[in-house]
Amino acid sequence: MSGVTKAIPPSGCSRFSNRTPVQLCRLLLPIQLAFGTTIPLLRMRVNQQTEEEATTRATTMADISFSLNGSPVTLSSIDPHRTLLAWLREDAGLVGTKEGCNEGDCGACTVINVTRDESGPWCEAMNSCILLMPQLHGKSLYTIEGVAGDETLHPVQEAMIAKHGSQCGFCTPGIVMSLVAACENDEMDTDRILAGNLCRCTGYQPIINAARAARPRGHLVPGKTLPAAVSSPDCFLPASLDEFAGWYEENPRATLIAGATDVGLWVTKQFRQLQPACFLGGLDELCEISSSETSLAIGAMVTLNRLHAAIAPVYPSLAAMIERFGSVQVRNNATVGGNIANGSPIGDLAPALIALGCRLRLRRGQSRRELPLEDFFLDYGRQDRQPGEFVESLLIKTNQPALRCYKISKRHDQDISALCGCFNVTLDGDTVRSARLAFGGMAATPKRALATEQALRNQLWTHAAIVAARNALDEDFRPISDMRASHTYRMDAARNLLEKYHLETAVPDVATSVFAPNLLT
Repeated sequence: MSGVTKAIPPSGCSRFSNRTPVQLCRLLLPIQLAFGTTIPLLRMRVNQQTEEEATTRATTMADISFSLNGSPVTLSSIDPHRTLLAWLREDAGLVGTKEGCNEGDCGACTVINVTRDESGPWCEAMNSCILLMPQLHGKSLYTIEGVAGDETLHPVQEAMIAKHGSQCGFCTPGIVMSLVAACENDEMDTDRILAGNLCRCTGYQPIINAARAARPRGHLVPGKTLPAAVSSPDCFLPASLDEFAGWYEENPRATLIAGATDVGLWVTKQFRQLQPACFLGGLDELCEISSSETSLAIGAMVTLNRLHAAIAPVYPSLAAMIERFGSVQVRNNATVGGNIANGSPIGDLAPALIALGCRLRLRRGQSRRELPLEDFFLDYGRQDRQPGEFVESLLIKTNQPALRCYKISKRHDQDISALCGCFNVTLDGDTVRSARLAFGGMAATPKRALATEQALRNQLWTHAAIVAARNALDEDFRPISDMRASHTYRMDAARNLLEKYHLETAVPDVATSVFAPNLLT
């Protein structure tokens, strides 16, 4: 392992020499059966060095430092294209973490990052196949080999064995890690937690039974504070927002990497070169959420799961849609700024924020400017962003109770939208005072339906007004046909969503959703 110091016991069996055969069977056989891999040691320790040694090494030659299964790790000369999954399996010898889809969909490669908030340790499940190595700096990671205690399995591992939750075993490590993270956090909504874990053997009921049987133990804790990263010309890890702003102004062609939930696929599927790459994970200034009486200021590095927590009390419909963005693992890394700056015409967050009248704050060096989010998107793949300019934050109004968000896709979880419609109509009595209707998937960019809005203004909020506005959608959009939907389907669905919105706001007793019937009450 280049750049890694690894301590190995004098004898490969020394850790087990004082155990009885029964104890050995209990420790090793369940792991082999439940996790589909032969693990010679219960927990392989990478870079088992003293804290003083780690500090000396990190300040002299290491590019990144992190904690792995409770032990400090320092690595030098890290390739910014190398994924955590590849490093774990090929360099660290921790092969319990499996490679499945290699694009963040199946969950076989799930690991846990442990952070700390005001209430204590918090576990985040993540896909290691699209985590790039420089993103690991400062993290406290656990793999399947590290979640057990010295002599006992984690309660989730015990439950998976007792409830027969493993079949072929290939997906089992990732499922266990997702459940361990949730169990440690004392949250067990299994439909949400396991949405990002595919079991090809369809053994879901025993897995659910195991999840219900497991109880939290509080075993996983963050590692100690680690030294600062050392950057290279092709891999920049800024320590402050000002440092980053100055560097990016001088290096405007660099690839900015936040959560890498999209960029990771550029590496694993398209084999693209990212140099120079700038990893933004250390910029705490971009991770802040602040609130006033009428708005939220959301930093660009706020993850989708943190956004969900902040937005759920204000906009439950948007929160319900955010839960369908990828999986828990994806949302623990994906960022608000990345979702917006990517400029995808089928990105689901932009239509909702446009409907809310969100304003975008951009920065270039020491200069800042602000513009409405809908004006940021110019054309397919083009945004109103100058060289060296980046998204710093978003300003979201919190006094728009009429917002409703609708995502149309072929499956409920972890699917790209055929279209997304987000509506925000303000009434003065029974008359439409203002309307903001935004769609994704209907044009080359996320876009407002301006003609439809005009057709609704100053009209009574009746079904007749909706019928007239439905026809105006033809003036706003000329959707295309592709693998997700035909242009006819997209237009018909958009018209129907407008009618659905009217039913939910004008006739609230009408049930319109089988997934979230209580969002509007």
